[in-house]
Amino acid sequence: MSQMLVGIDVSLKSHHVHFMKEDSSSIADFSVSNDQYGADTLIKRILEAAEKNQVEHIKIGMEATDQYSWHIAHYLQDQLKGYEPRFKASIYVLNARRVARFKKGYDSLAKNDRIDAWVIANHLRFGRLPHEMKEAIQYEAFQRLTRTRFHFMKEIARNKTYFLNQLFLKFSGLRQDKPFSDTFGATSLAVIEELEPERIAEMSMEELVEFLQEKGKNRYEDPEEIAKYLQKLARSSFRLNKAMQDPVNISLSVTLSTIQHIESQVKRLDKEIAKLMKGIPQTLTSVKGIGDVFAAGLIAEIGDIKRFKDHHALAKYAGLVWNQHQSGEYESQETERMRTGNKYLRYYLIQAADKIRLHDSEYKAYYTKKYQEVPKHKHKRALVLTVRKLVRLVYSLLSTNQLYTPPERRD
Repeated sequence: MSQMLVGIDVSLKSHHVHFMKEDSSSIADFSVSNDQYGADTLIKRILEAAEKNQVEHIKIGMEATDQYSWHIAHYLQDQLKGYEPRFKASIYVLNARRVARFKKGYDSLAKNDRIDAWVIANHLRFGRLPHEMKEAIQYEAFQRLTRTRFHFMKEIARNKTYFLNQLFLKFSGLRQDKPFSDTFGATSLAVIEELEPERIAEMSMEELVEFLQEKGKNRYEDPEEIAKYLQKLARSSFRLNKAMQDPVNISLSVTLSTIQHIESQVKRLDKEIAKLMKGIPQTLTSVKGIGDVFAAGLIAEIGDIKRFKDHHALAKYAGLVWNQHQSGEYESQETERMRTGNKYLRYYLIQAADKIRLHDSEYKAYYTKKYQEVPKHKHKRALVLTVRKLVRLVYSLLSTNQLYTPPERRD
C-alpha cells in the first residue's frame, strides 16, 4: 500500500506542512493559516498530491501542542472521512517529547518550522506510532472540565505554599508547629487574620479561650490546652518589624482571597462534572473513595479502555513504570519511575488511591505494608505502589463493567 506522510508543525497563527513519500523524498513544503480557510487549502493540496502520486494511505501527524492542534486535527478527520475507500487517512497526535527525542537522532538539525514539519513527517515514516486518532469527542468534553480542575488544584497548592511562607514572617511559631489540625481551617485563619503574636501573648487565658470557642463554634474538647499552646508559640516567635506588618498582612489577605475564590470555582466544576457523570455508564464509583470527580478524571484520560491491551499498557500510559538498570550480571534494585506518561491520568489515579486506602481494608493493608518496607520516602513510595495496584482494578472495572466488591463482602 503506497503511503504519503504529512507532517504539520502547528502554531497559533499558521501551520507549516511537509508532504513526504515513503522513500523520504519530498513532495511539497508550504504553510497555511490556522483557520478554516487554511484547513480547506491543506485538504485540497492533500487530495491533489494523493491523486498525482497514486497514494492509498495518508498518514498525518502533528504534535499535541496545547490547543493549537485541536481544530486542525478534528477538521481533517471529519473532512477526509468522505474520501474513503479512495484512500485511507490516519491522523496521529504525537507526544512532543517523543518527537524531540526522534529529532536528536539527526546531527545538527536547525530549529525552525520547516524542519520541524519534516521531522514529524519522517517520524511517521519510521513507525512506532501511538494509536491513530479516533472520534472521542465525549471524552474530550470531559477533559475540558477535569483538566481545568487539575490546573486550579495546582494553583491552590502553589498559593497555599506562598501563603505559608508569608505566614512565617508574621507568626513564625504557627508556621513551625501546628496547634490546629488544619492551618486553613476557620479557627486557624481567624487567628492569623485577626490577631498578632504580641496580642496573643498578652491576652488573658479566658479571653483567648473565648475567642477560640467562638471561631471554632464550640467544637474543641479542650480549648484551654490549645490556648496555652498558642500563647507558648506566640511568645517564642520572632517579632516582625512594624514597617513590615501591614504589607505582610495585606499579602496574606490577598493570597487567601485568591485561594478561596479558586476553591469556589473548583466546587462549580465539581457540580458540572457530577451532572455529566449521570449520563455515563461506569462502575468506578462502586469503589468507596472514587467519587464522580475522580471517576470523571480517569474516564476522560483513558477514553475507550479497548485502546489498551492490558493493565500494563494502561500503567505505561499513565507513567507508572520504572526504569531498568541492568548490565551483565548486575541489576540495580533501586530504580526511578520513568518521567513520562499522561500527567492528568496520573494525578487522578494518585488522588483516588489516597482516598481508597482510607476506606478499603485491602488497599489500606497494602499501603501499610509498603510504607513499612523502607526507611525513607515512606508515604511517597507506598502511595505510588498503591496507585499501581489501583491501575489493575481500574482496567478490570472498565473492561468488564462489573461492580467492585469490597473485601468484607467477598466469599
